[in-house]
Order: sequence, then C-alpha cells, then structure tokens
Amino acid sequence: MRVRTITSIAAVTGVAAIGYASVIERNWFALREQEVPVLPPGASPLRVLHISDTHLTPGRHRLMAFIRSLASLAPDLVVNTGDSIASPEALSPLLDSLGPLLDVPGVFVYGSNDLFSPKPRNPARYLWRTSAGEHEKYEPDLPWEKLGEELTAAGWLDLNNRRGELTVNGLNIALAGVHDPHADRDRYDLVAGQANATADLRLGVMHSPEPPVLDQFTADGYELLLAGHTHGGQLRVPGFGALVTNCGIDRGRVSGLSLHPQVSPTDGKSSWLHVSAGLGTSPWAPVRFACRPEATLLTLTPRAA
Repeated sequence: MRVRTITSIAAVTGVAAIGYASVIERNWFALREQEVPVLPPGASPLRVLHISDTHLTPGRHRLMAFIRSLASLAPDLVVNTGDSIASPEALSPLLDSLGPLLDVPGVFVYGSNDLFSPKPRNPARYLWRTSAGEHEKYEPDLPWEKLGEELTAAGWLDLNNRRGELTVNGLNIALAGVHDPHADRDRYDLVAGQANATADLRLGVMHSPEPPVLDQFTADGYELLLAGHTHGGQLRVPGFGALVTNCGIDRGRVSGLSLHPQVSPTDGKSSWLHVSAGLGTSPWAPVRFACRPEATLLTLTPRAA
C-alpha cells in the first residue's frame, strides 16, 4: 500500500509539473534588463532589445501580444538572433507582432529552424548529444528567404555571413554576423578581419553561441556578442540549473551576460557575451520549467575611463 501511495503521489506530481510547464510557464513571458559597460567614455546610453527563438506558430496569441508590447520600451536598436518561425503560416503573424519594432533600426540572423520545419523527436536525446547535423538530410521548407526579404524591406540589416554598419543615436556601430553555426551554415571567412577600430561599438551576432565562432569574433575585436539557440536550457532544475545547452557552450553561460573567454586571454582580448533564453519552444516540446521565456533590454553604457 505504501508503494502504491508513493507511486500515485509521484504520478500526480509529474502530471502537475507538466501542466505547469506547458500551460503556465511557457506563456509566462519575462523582460530581463541588463547593463553592459561597452561604449566609449562619455557616450550616451544605447538601449538594445535582444529577441530570439520565438519559434512562432499562428496560434501563439499570448506570445504575439508580448512581442507587440515590446515596442513600448522604445529601444534604439533591435537584434533578432534567429529561429523566428516554426510554420509556413507564421511569417505574417511574426511581422504583425513585430509591428512598430520594424520602424526601429534592427539586425537579424537566421537559426536552422527558420529554414526547416520542426520534427517530432525524443527530447531526452539532448542528454547525450546536441541537435547538430539533424537537418542535413532535409531541404529547407520554411519561407526563410521571404522572411529575410520582409525584414530587409523594413530596413533591418541582414547579417547572415555579412558585415555592415549602422549609425544609431549618433553612435557608429560596426556589425558582423554569421548564419547558424549549429547547422554548419556559418561562413566566418566572409566576415573575417579586424572590426572597424574607429567605430563606437563593435557588435557580433549569431544564432548558436559555439565557442570557436565566439573566439573568432573576439579575436577580431567585437566587444559585444549576441546569441540565442539554447532556450536557457528550457528545463532547469532549481538549485542546479540547466541540464543541457544543445551546443558547445558550458551550462554556466546557457543564458544571460558573461565574458568570453572566461579565463584571462593571452592576447588581452575579451568580449561581453549575451545569450538569450528565448521566447518560444518547438511545437513538439511545448514546455519550460524554471526557465521563463524572455526578451532582454540591454542598456549599453560607457566603459570606465
């Protein structure tokens, strides 16, 4: 009887946890705010909205409403680090959700899930491997090219294996980005070389924070790196943190702000790294636990003189 009681309690607890993770926390969106001392001394602060991993499907009305609400933050720059759509029908809802944010200077890169529809897979596989290489046998079936056309038509800068420059609030920003490293679509050789030393800020953008790519951006002088992909671990254990990162980065930097590299580099170069825990989930794994979906408002401030 005791064993049966314990088993029943465990089953009820498990069902309750799954219900909370899929119904409540998955739709409990958060705005995180963080200061980053990366601008030249005397510069005015710059407000950067970092969004990532919306994995949007047409029925995600709460998510769409939250994205619309972000325009009220009046950011100076929007950075989208990919995996924006998860359905061929999601492009128009995404653009509608972004709304006034498309009138703000912005940049974007793709994640693999902007190209490939999500497939049902055993989520436990992430405990022993990442999802790298899973799309190699498929052809892109999502409207990623149309997504890029719409974003660039709105004035956002396409940074998929490209460099560019923007002037925002009087600050000259040198930018470089790569297509998704996790899907082996990054071509850093196309953006390689020292970042513009005369720029007020040098910003590197990618979907997955793979350490070799982070190393290259840092070596080329990019002071702030933005990425997504990890979902912050998506399922976290209170007191322990993320179980997996689904990429080459360590669990301690699965989301939030950190330095790269973490140890003092021999060449003296380091970058700030911000990894977004993202706003969505795959339609085939619609749960989050101890890892609320988020967007981040980064306030860039002057470095110490």
